[in-house]
Amino acid sequence: MKWVTREKVKVDRVASPWLIKRFIDPEAELLFVPPETVLEVAEREGAISFDARGQGQYDHREGKCTFEVLVEEYNLDDPALRLLADIVHGADTADRDRTPQSAGLRAIAEGFHYLDTPDEERLSHGFAIYDALYAWCQHQLKSET
Repeated sequence: MKWVTREKVKVDRVASPWLIKRFIDPEAELLFVPPETVLEVAEREGAISFDARGQGQYDHREGKCTFEVLVEEYNLDDPALRLLADIVHGADTADRDRTPQSAGLRAIAEGFHYLDTPDEERLSHGFAIYDALYAWCQHQLKSET
């Protein structure tokens, strides 16, 4: 399936593709387009739109970021994903103090933005970061038991 979002990805638009590829649709084709064309491209390509500033099929809603919405909509009942969702929420929204890790994740995403790194490269680096964060979340939860 094709998934489309805004270009110049940052926190949620790296986290959500990671979630999509790792847990929802491993064969997903990800499209990054100018913000004003997301819905047009989604319709033309038969793609699922996400994180398109209130216009996407999956977007921020009810105080949740897109990553959290996807976890909920796809019934991903994984405690490590829920912990990661809290980190992403804090990094992507005004709730900056949600977790101690949120500020660091936001700083990394902003750094890639300031470097003007191409979206595909941001995803490549970002997926490694999210793989590591997910592993950390799993370890944290095991340590608690």
